[in-house]
Amino acid sequence: MKKIVNAATPAVCAVALTLSVVAFANSNAATAPAPIVTSAPAAPAGQPVDLTYAAEKALPSVVYIKSVQNSKVQTVEYSDPFEEFFSNPFGGFFGQGQGNNGRRQRQVQTPKRAAAGSGVIISADGYIVTNNHVVDGADELTVSLNEGSKEYSARVIGADKTTDLALIKIDGKNLPAIAIANSDDVKVGEWVLAVGNPLGLNNTVTAGIISAKARTLGANGVESFIQTDAAINQGNSGGALVNTRGELVGINAMLASPTGSNIGYGFAIPTAIMNKVVDDLKQYGNVQRAMIGIQGTDVKNYVDNQKDNGKDIDLGTMEGIYVAKVVEDGAAEAAGLNEGDVITSIDGKKVTSFGELQGVLAKKRPGDKVAITYLRDKKSHNATLTLKNEQGNTKVVKNADTDVLGADFRPITDAQKKQLEINYGLEVVKVSGGKMKDAGVPKGFIIQRVNDEPMHTFDDLQNAVKEANNSKDQMLVIRGIFPTGKKGGFVVYLQNE
Repeated sequence: MKKIVNAATPAVCAVALTLSVVAFANSNAATAPAPIVTSAPAAPAGQPVDLTYAAEKALPSVVYIKSVQNSKVQTVEYSDPFEEFFSNPFGGFFGQGQGNNGRRQRQVQTPKRAAAGSGVIISADGYIVTNNHVVDGADELTVSLNEGSKEYSARVIGADKTTDLALIKIDGKNLPAIAIANSDDVKVGEWVLAVGNPLGLNNTVTAGIISAKARTLGANGVESFIQTDAAINQGNSGGALVNTRGELVGINAMLASPTGSNIGYGFAIPTAIMNKVVDDLKQYGNVQRAMIGIQGTDVKNYVDNQKDNGKDIDLGTMEGIYVAKVVEDGAAEAAGLNEGDVITSIDGKKVTSFGELQGVLAKKRPGDKVAITYLRDKKSHNATLTLKNEQGNTKVVKNADTDVLGADFRPITDAQKKQLEINYGLEVVKVSGGKMKDAGVPKGFIIQRVNDEPMHTFDDLQNAVKEANNSKDQMLVIRGIFPTGKKGGFVVYLQNE
């Protein structure tokens, strides 16, 4: 089975590799005498392109990132259907048990974890792009420059799980920033280098070609990958994919392999998407994601699926995006699109796959207008769509944190756990205003779940607020317990009325 593997690797590992050199032989060389060259020496036999310049340009800009998650105490749930019966053999029959269906909680100490990846310096003052999965959950980030010449502590400026990109910052000056090319200009068959720190082997360069563009794998929310056969392994995550001029065209992200190591399929996030994500993280703190308001699939996939079910389908084309559903109040509905339409171009550019459509939309912001061409009953139509955000409007989506709640919180004490017979929760110790006051949440109320997620720590609450802020409803459904032991709940709306 093919596995989609994020190319991150444990920071400490011992790797033994057998290295081999593969010569490129031209078996179809012409037999006619070669012309005499006097202006420059002939290229070495079997070397189709000189990649040394690209390597020299790119290597100083690629860094080694060490991510550390400190040891923590966590409360975990486990299930033992027999525990309640054997601790009270009559409880199961006469209702004297605790009624938790065998579910218990206990605290465990997690081990300290370290992992490693790569990053690319994009500005001389210390901004570095890497993958979200390289820095996600990190308590400490350490960045080492090429050849380990200098080491810095890094902080996360912003991260986006949907594109698997993150922007971090180190306090440095005159750093070797990489030149950035437009990934839209790269071509299938073009030579590229993957630069990073795979398998604990720092400052590694591998060569290959661009195998395909606009690939989707179903691993992230937004995907329009550059596929390459340049070897990408664990530890390459966040590293550079560069052209023969040493210019950045993509951020290496993952590999597809049944073994977890490279067998010829590597995937990079195009710079056209990266640039927009970086700009958004700097300006807004999060990514302003533009939505077209449809659910769909490639026309070819749809037609093949229908044929497999014995249905003969003719949409008038085998290329484009089949619209399987039009989202209510979305941009497509406002422009008059219907289920069964086929989108064939956007802003004058032909789209043949969902990956291509995602690649275009990933560079847009809510409020931007796009011109589309679509087929309905095999007839061509044009429409202009005003893209919307995930909340169904064109406003800037701002980061929300717990400050908007206008309250202070703390984990409950052991005495509260014993008194109320609960195992976790966050006590509201002060309500000074904001959304909690608007919803009527009182001081002393103990929050146990928010939007069905358990609240063990303040970080849990922060994450719940951020998730809700990016949702269409923008609300928190809070469930918990009053100091008297009575259970209760509140709905907190994050948006301004």
